[in-house]
Amino acid sequence: MKFASPLIEGRLISRYKRFFADIELTDGSVVTAHCANTGSMAGLKETGSRVWISRADNPKRKLRYDWRIIEVGRALVGVHTAWPNKIVEEALNDQNIPELAGYDSLRREVKYGKNSRIDFLLESKDRRPCYVEVKSITFSRQKNLAEFPDSPSIRAAKHVTELTNMVKEGARAVMLYVVQRDDCDRFCIAADVDPKYQEVLGIAQKAGVESICYACTLSPEAITISHSIKVLDH
Repeated sequence: MKFASPLIEGRLISRYKRFFADIELTDGSVVTAHCANTGSMAGLKETGSRVWISRADNPKRKLRYDWRIIEVGRALVGVHTAWPNKIVEEALNDQNIPELAGYDSLRREVKYGKNSRIDFLLESKDRRPCYVEVKSITFSRQKNLAEFPDSPSIRAAKHVTELTNMVKEGARAVMLYVVQRDDCDRFCIAADVDPKYQEVLGIAQKAGVESICYACTLSPEAITISHSIKVLDH
């Protein structure tokens, strides 16, 4: 996914009140950017880190900028939680995720379960419908290891339970973890952070819910799904 215009470089001053980040641009000016990531963003908030932001097109918006990328060590990490669904849709349309290739149609945000919406529903006349839930991954505590979640998430556990129910009804269901960083080659569940999520995912996998993980390549010009990475047993 190419950005409409190259991102703007700056340095992080602070992230606060979950949705705000003060950033010093290269010309010395300071702007407040919207932070779309409502998670803990563990390891992604160090003052002085290089960051990249975009300018919003809507002149009526209160905040004219959005925080998109942070540099951690030598790695670039995408912090915008809306990106994974967009790049997954692009990859699905281009048949670039082999495990999910070959379906005739793709629908987004389809209602299912108990007041839930699935990120993607893949369908073909001769195949079971495939429910795909996408999760954005930015958390890493060990070298080359991506983890999820970075904080307890009742909502994430609910989604896994909904997928389990769909498998029991005869559908296919897939958890697709998208690692928005270019320094990881393995993925696992952060069981110490959210034991409940580990528990329900274990039940889901025994029922037939699949887990796959893909990494991204990032730059100030674009972000794309690049390659699958190993999912470790939890």
